[in-house]
Amino acid sequence: MRFHIMTLFPEMIMSGLSESVIGRAQRTGLISVNAVNIRDFSKDKHLHVDDYPYGGGAGMVMQPDPIFDCYQSVTADMTKKPRVIYMTPQGRVFSQEIAKELAMEEELVFLCGHYEGVDERILDEIVTDHLSIGDYVLTGGELPAMVMIDAISRFVPGVLNNKDSAAGDSFHDGLLEYPQYTRPEVFHGQPVPEVLLSGHHANIEKWRRQQSLKRTFERRPDLLLQAADSLSDEDLHYLELLKINACQS
Repeated sequence: MRFHIMTLFPEMIMSGLSESVIGRAQRTGLISVNAVNIRDFSKDKHLHVDDYPYGGGAGMVMQPDPIFDCYQSVTADMTKKPRVIYMTPQGRVFSQEIAKELAMEEELVFLCGHYEGVDERILDEIVTDHLSIGDYVLTGGELPAMVMIDAISRFVPGVLNNKDSAAGDSFHDGLLEYPQYTRPEVFHGQPVPEVLLSGHHANIEKWRRQQSLKRTFERRPDLLLQAADSLSDEDLHYLELLKINACQS
């Protein structure tokens, strides 16, 4: 899979994605990351890529021309028009399902905005997806792009060593992940839950499912509505018990 990032800070992108799982995936050729500097396509002698907004207002707006020329350079060898993602608080909130969907693409292009935003005409012309990582404002689109690339890459075959790792992540089935434990068996007086030491796989899976439901109920109850279709009768019964206990406490 190939990621192309149109940005004013390519070093930030390349440095941030050069470590850990994503760095290893690049070194083994499973994914490639190409950060392209929009400023390289400026026709201004001072390499400006922004100007004052029409109609007045604070700040500057990124101009459409350098972005379009950068886009044409990035997509010159592509056989079809790629999905182009613009990171903005006005977009759909990025999720595990969106990451899984985007991982099916061969090429993805990210446009990182700055200043007060980007000229609307270039967004209308090249952008296919407006995505957000949350209801807050960041300095630019680089950090959201790196977050999305990390999440998407986890679904690319071979990127994770354990084929079950992505399936066990939080949100994979709409619920939060169950708690994890490792050695030592007792830490600061707190033992590992006994069921995990039993070797009884059915009981372990039942415990993990219940812990996943409990954690979601306590921390992100909004997710339970979204996951309603995937909940079994046993899951619903356990959630009812949690509700009763919550009301009594």
